[in-house]
Amino acid sequence: MVTGDEVRAFAATLPRAYEAIVRDRVKFRIGQIVFLALSRDETLMGFAFPREQREALIAGEPEKFLLPEPSDLRYQWVRCRLAAIDVEEMRELVLDAWRMCVPKKVWNAYAETHPL
Repeated sequence: MVTGDEVRAFAATLPRAYEAIVRDRVKFRIGQIVFLALSRDETLMGFAFPREQREALIAGEPEKFLLPEPSDLRYQWVRCRLAAIDVEEMRELVLDAWRMCVPKKVWNAYAETHPL
């Protein structure tokens, strides 16, 4: 089981990412783009994810992943239950969400110093 503190600690290490509190919820941004968010009770993590792959992800592991709130369906976004993932999977999801939102040169510089 992953905690909100573990999510925040990892996300804070990513270049250009910063934490913001919006309506009592923790969100991580790059500029004005939100790439990661925790629910108020920190049981769910929303993250940037390709819209065209969302249905397949949820259908493949419905115990882990769920659709975003109806108001967020228009965004490239999906949610997961933190209790259903481990730290390694959380890091992979957060890193992929961050990668979708940073400039390519930032990702390339990060990848050079952090082999996957």
